[in-house]
Amino acid sequence: MSQYTVLMNENSHPLHIKPIKALTFGEALFDIIKGSAHLGGAPLNLAAHLAKLGAKPAVITAVGRDQLGKKLLSQAEAMGIDISYILIDKKRPTGTVTVELQAEGIPVFKINKGVAWDEITPDEKEFEALSKEEWEVFCFGTLAQRSEENRKTLQRLFSEIKAKYFFYDVNLRTENYKKEWILSSLKHTTILKLNEEEASIISSFLSSTAGTCKPFTSYKAFCHLITENYPEISVICISRGPRGAAVYHKGVYEEVGTTPVEVADTVGAGDAFSAGFLYTYLSGYGVSKAASIACILGTYVASKSGAVPEYSKELMEELKAQGLNLSLIKI
Repeated sequence: MSQYTVLMNENSHPLHIKPIKALTFGEALFDIIKGSAHLGGAPLNLAAHLAKLGAKPAVITAVGRDQLGKKLLSQAEAMGIDISYILIDKKRPTGTVTVELQAEGIPVFKINKGVAWDEITPDEKEFEALSKEEWEVFCFGTLAQRSEENRKTLQRLFSEIKAKYFFYDVNLRTENYKKEWILSSLKHTTILKLNEEEASIISSFLSSTAGTCKPFTSYKAFCHLITENYPEISVICISRGPRGAAVYHKGVYEEVGTTPVEVADTVGAGDAFSAGFLYTYLSGYGVSKAASIACILGTYVASKSGAVPEYSKELMEELKAQGLNLSLIKI
């Protein structure tokens, strides 16, 4: 089945179609949950969910020359992800993360260092190939920036990648981020996605940089603060767990609710949320509709075990009820 973007007119009827191409950058690894290895890493999870929704994602990352690396490549390709830009590291092992689930399925991550995705360094031919492509969106996060090599690669990608949108999922992990990495990333962002805790952290960073001590007051005020400091950011989406989401676009702030579910674990729920938001928004719908679809996908994944569960018939029906064109979804 072909994958397409649907461009909508004022009456929400398709005008024409073109392929959605998404490029993600960062960690690709295996989550070790209760002794079992599950494909993971936010950029890879995001790509997997985008593929399920009909997009054509590619991932820039690195794996080791080991059995886990072979397994990751095989599983990613089977999910519909373009693995052309996944590098093979001869010295470092494929990344793993030990995940411990706390109350309500909230994960605590022990992220191993010195792994393959800590050095994502495409060669000149690979950079040239990437620069020739035209992408609808380039997606990146914070965790992979813990290494200097990756920060250099990311800065070069910012200058050479041809993308309509630059999507930054803040996705902070304890002891794996610095203020300067986040503020630098915001300079290259056009669509910002983060959670409530991350909004508070970034608000404090911006206040301290400006020499003020303004307390975090509201998400609407936070969105104003972001766009005042980073005018290139046109869309802000704040995931709020069981409280749904908040979105900000062209000076308008909205909140979208969600239906509570029994949580199995929240691993990958934020990545599914991001995929739902991006796919819907890039298909020509407004940010409110995109946030609604994001909440549906995020809560669905939270109700299942694993970061990329199979999509059920009931989920498809719910997306259809929201107005998403299911003929474009790859099941």
